[in-house]
Amino acid sequence: MTSFNPELFLSTLALIGAVIVISALLSGLVEKSGLPQVAVFLGLGAAIGPAGLNLIDVDLHSPILRVVGTLSLVLVLFTDALSLNLSEVRKHRFLSFLVLGPGTLFSAVLIALLSWWLLGVSPGAALILGAALASTDPVMLRGLLKRPGLNPAVRQALRLEGGMNDAVLLPIVLVGMTFLGHGHSPEASEWGRLGMDILVLSPAAGIIVGLAAVGMLELVRKRIGVRRDYESIYSLGVAFAAFAAAESVHGSGFLAAFAAGLTISAVDVELCDCFLEYGETTAEMALMFTFVLFGMSVIWKGVDIVGIGTLLFVGGVFIARPAAFIPALLPARLSWKNRALISWFGPRGLSSLLLVLLPVFAGLPQAESLVTLCCLVVLFSVVLHGLSPSLLVKPPRDSQPPRKLESPENTLSVSDFERDQVETVPGSGEPHQQCSLSGGECGAMPSAQEPIHPEYISIAEVRALETRPGQVVIVDARTERTYDDSDESIPGSVRVSPEHSVRTATQLSIPKGAVLAVLCA
Repeated sequence: MTSFNPELFLSTLALIGAVIVISALLSGLVEKSGLPQVAVFLGLGAAIGPAGLNLIDVDLHSPILRVVGTLSLVLVLFTDALSLNLSEVRKHRFLSFLVLGPGTLFSAVLIALLSWWLLGVSPGAALILGAALASTDPVMLRGLLKRPGLNPAVRQALRLEGGMNDAVLLPIVLVGMTFLGHGHSPEASEWGRLGMDILVLSPAAGIIVGLAAVGMLELVRKRIGVRRDYESIYSLGVAFAAFAAAESVHGSGFLAAFAAGLTISAVDVELCDCFLEYGETTAEMALMFTFVLFGMSVIWKGVDIVGIGTLLFVGGVFIARPAAFIPALLPARLSWKNRALISWFGPRGLSSLLLVLLPVFAGLPQAESLVTLCCLVVLFSVVLHGLSPSLLVKPPRDSQPPRKLESPENTLSVSDFERDQVETVPGSGEPHQQCSLSGGECGAMPSAQEPIHPEYISIAEVRALETRPGQVVIVDARTERTYDDSDESIPGSVRVSPEHSVRTATQLSIPKGAVLAVLCA
């Protein structure tokens, strides 16, 4: 039994705090500058690692890397599945098939063949490397998908790929690990066991946990009620429970986590946005923390293997995606420019590293060399894919600012909007009042003007407020996913993006003394 190391504990705790603080403080700068966010955290890892201040060192066999890497992959798979809009997938099922079928699978096959031919690795190792390097990084894709100049067709294809391709590639990694562990082709009984794990046990565990989680939440919410802050962290418990359930029956906990998230998304239960947003934010923090751990020393080992053969392999990996995706997307009604953009934007990042770490955690031969090769590709991808969005995706020239509300005086400034919504605004004598329309999913702000229900305000109450002195502004603050998928709108409402609320509210010039009735379902 290992003894407790207080210095390591304090260093780890300080590192977690630094990641959270720095990610929050630099989020605006990274978004405006177009710099790849992951590069910042790789640099942070290098600064505090052996090459820098030498505060802490993490290698491939460090327990902290195994724990954080496992949790990160679980959260990535779960939140990707949970955020997947199945109606959107059905609507664009042909494009989904092309991206996830011929596109993703052919990319993995080409990279596997390239690694077998150029580097001379075994078939099992080639399968693992091909699948890992065909995976796209969700963190690097997230910034790209939010850019206003990105073509909707490109955004749609990349969103579908980012949400589902890890679930397609993970079984290939598991098959490759079976080859790598035996050194030869498994016997028929072993193939049957592997197929049972991938196709039956793991998905079944995830589905059962997902359905049970939905049922319990709905039951307790209706009879007793669930505090919203606890409901927001409910997703984490579901993800980890699905992982543990599958592992207990010798299945894949990662596939189970994806199946649990997909089950919740398919059931279409009414969940508050914080359920998803908290899970996504937590997953992103875990990913950033893992990037810092890799940046200490592990990822830089890829530089040590730079040579003619490895550089040819890296170039071949970047060529393999367009070589697979451009032919695969020919049946789709896309322009050549859009096909080229989809084919290029396949950033390799932490999802690739997490997949290739699985054989290391299993203690399989050749695993460390696979991680080193993957690290070299990821370093190139962080630079090339991280900087290319600002060069290839330009904001639309004809974009118009949001329609402003006509108001003779007392318009909101950024500083006013960032204050507590219930305080008195100097000069107006009236507090801001924010409430949520019935059926919405955002909590209401308490008001000094009217005794409104602590959670919701009804349509009738909004109409009653409109007859009294003071302006009532109906704000449509639904999430981008809900807003884009809906054909319905509220007459007289203004659209405020929840991700850019301060900026949008400033452009709309919402009066300071107005009552804000917010729809955020």
